[in-house]
Amino acid sequence: MQLETATFGAGCFWCVEAVFQQLEGVHKVVSGYTGGTTVNPNYRAVCMGMTGHAEVAQIEFDPEVISYKELLEVFWQTHDPTTLNRQGNDTGTQYRSAIFYHSETQQRIAEESKAEMDKSGMWDDPIVTEITQLDVFYPAEDYHQNYFQLNPRQPYCQFVIHPKMKKFTKDFKDKLKSS
Repeated sequence: MQLETATFGAGCFWCVEAVFQQLEGVHKVVSGYTGGTTVNPNYRAVCMGMTGHAEVAQIEFDPEVISYKELLEVFWQTHDPTTLNRQGNDTGTQYRSAIFYHSETQQRIAEESKAEMDKSGMWDDPIVTEITQLDVFYPAEDYHQNYFQLNPRQPYCQFVIHPKMKKFTKDFKDKLKSS
């Protein structure tokens, strides 16, 4: 089995991680930071907007089970790609909508997918998602990993992630891991 890697920013990495962990063919999801200038950033500096990094989820997946294009379908439909540097109440460049590609093939697929989604009429406003080559990925601190699974009663999880997961599991039930 030859795993591939995808890296997406779509607001708070806890939300992105929770969604992609549920997909059949996804083997691992790591919350982290990329796209900025600070070496070895930490959560506090990223949240304060001092690093240029985005909160992202790095996804290891089996392309024989789920394709990069299918991951992009989930990416587009589980956040608002038309709001610049914002998802819900989370505001700042660290919450930007971004695709960090790992190869020229991923870049091409991401650009084609973005153009298709922009033409789809799904959103009233144009998509502002950046598509950038991945430079360096920094895993977030351990307490951010598997956050929703480990902290389901935390208020942010209850009020933000849980409703998102409910919609996601309904919309993508054919792509979910079997229990």
